[in-house]
Amino acid sequence: MDEQNRDNGPKITKSIINAPTNPMVTPLLTDLYQFTMAYAYWKAGKHNERAVFDLFFRRNPFGGEFTVFAGVEECIRYIANFKFTEAEIDFVRDAMPGKCEEGFFDYLRQLDCSEVEVYSIPEGSIVFPRIPLLRVEGPVGVAQLLETTLVNLVNFASLVATNAARHRIVAGKSKMLLEFGLRRAQGPDGGISASKYCYLGGFDATSNVSAGRLFGIPLKGTHSHAFVSSFMSLDEILEKSLRSADGSTLCEDFVNLVQTWLNKIQRTKFYGGFGETNLSELAAFTSYALAFPENFLALVDTYDVLRSGVPNFCAVALALKDLGYKAMGIRLDSGDLAYLSCEARKFFQAIESEFGVTGFGNTTITASNDLNEETLDHLNKQGHEVDAFGIGTYLVTCYAQAALGCVFKLVEINNQPRMKLSEDVSKVSIPCKKRCYRLYGKEGYPLVDLMVGENEPAPKVAERILCRHPFNESKRAYVVPQRVEELLKCYWSGSSDKMREDMLPLKDIRDRCIRQLEQMRPDHMRRLNPTPYKVSVSAKLYDFIHFLWLNEAPVGELQ
Repeated sequence: MDEQNRDNGPKITKSIINAPTNPMVTPLLTDLYQFTMAYAYWKAGKHNERAVFDLFFRRNPFGGEFTVFAGVEECIRYIANFKFTEAEIDFVRDAMPGKCEEGFFDYLRQLDCSEVEVYSIPEGSIVFPRIPLLRVEGPVGVAQLLETTLVNLVNFASLVATNAARHRIVAGKSKMLLEFGLRRAQGPDGGISASKYCYLGGFDATSNVSAGRLFGIPLKGTHSHAFVSSFMSLDEILEKSLRSADGSTLCEDFVNLVQTWLNKIQRTKFYGGFGETNLSELAAFTSYALAFPENFLALVDTYDVLRSGVPNFCAVALALKDLGYKAMGIRLDSGDLAYLSCEARKFFQAIESEFGVTGFGNTTITASNDLNEETLDHLNKQGHEVDAFGIGTYLVTCYAQAALGCVFKLVEINNQPRMKLSEDVSKVSIPCKKRCYRLYGKEGYPLVDLMVGENEPAPKVAERILCRHPFNESKRAYVVPQRVEELLKCYWSGSSDKMREDMLPLKDIRDRCIRQLEQMRPDHMRRLNPTPYKVSVSAKLYDFIHFLWLNEAPVGELQ
């Protein structure tokens, strides 16, 4: 939605930031209790008190020990364009569980994020539990209204980007990964978001045309089984001519050229025993090649991969080769992918040897059919010849885990640290405004992420620092960092004059993700039994956490 379509545009004029990609991302995309709390804050005169909230998660997804952080740009777009329309205020008035004073709606009417500051870890970074991904500072009323939307924008984005990165790690750097999940995604926005963040997480292309337009993601796709089975015979091909790739000659009967090559293939020694191919499939391949001679990729499993699909593809590919074109390859969408890919590779290599077609043995083999991380791992162990994987359902739905579990916790109000306690230690929050650092060791790998109080000195290179587990007294270690990186950077400065980070193009964010994955120690990234990455606090912050814990926790009385 263009910002002029909103009744009241944002007051912030530092620079124009586009509206959220999804027009449903408005101030109403939140939970009702955010409005009831906002009214209670306003009624108590607390709505303008300065608060600090941390957005973080407690556990890495998919049984792993890393997460890819995504969704920052959409969060900033939302914050920059945060403004209620009159229609939205009217709806809130009717939706509130009780009658509210009209002054509250006047408050909502003038509300924006000009007094809010947002600090974030850069999008595409590798992140870990408890470290604040976003720190939101501002009047408690508006900051509270941001909570649900920010969590929503980060949660799925980070989950699916992490899922994509895990698939990339298993597949290896050399394989092409294609996201084919739109038809199985949870609704239109699930499909669009998945395409964007799968690309961020290391995928190479998508079949989603809308995502390609919105985000500049490369598009890939061929035909379906319906196209193959829609042909009955070669007689259906009415326009048979095809001009050569350089435009110098015209082949008046490309169909005959394809049939000639099929006959040659069928007379070779390596073809013996395969029998006749399905000629309606041959007609479909030939027709598709006539339509897209520079991008001919055939789905070869409609009838029989080895007895029909692969030989028919080769006949069409060799006919294209005669006219100066290079066929792109085949796609396998069913069956034993390891076995079929190996047999298809042997067939291509035999064609290269028999007819002297240089490079034909390296013809690209793409595999699809409900692939997931585990399937890729099994294929690697079995041995396969697949060059590219088209992955859909298990990738975009994050089938292995429903949600990342991000939370948004108040850690400070009016400069007073606040802390949420729980009998479940994993749910105890770390109080106060914090600065976060990544400490690197001698081999260049990150060793630990460290949180310190806002006013503590930053850790220094080559200077020993005590890093402590936030809650476990015995877990502590000295670290002498060889490099120190501050994690949180200002991405929205409101009306202040603070410099803020630029939003990078999606391709650059993807490059950051891939680069950071390569920088991590391999044992943190492995699929089975990964080594937990250390997240720590300074000794001073550790002491303060436990001091505040004791002060806030009620003291029991035994009788």
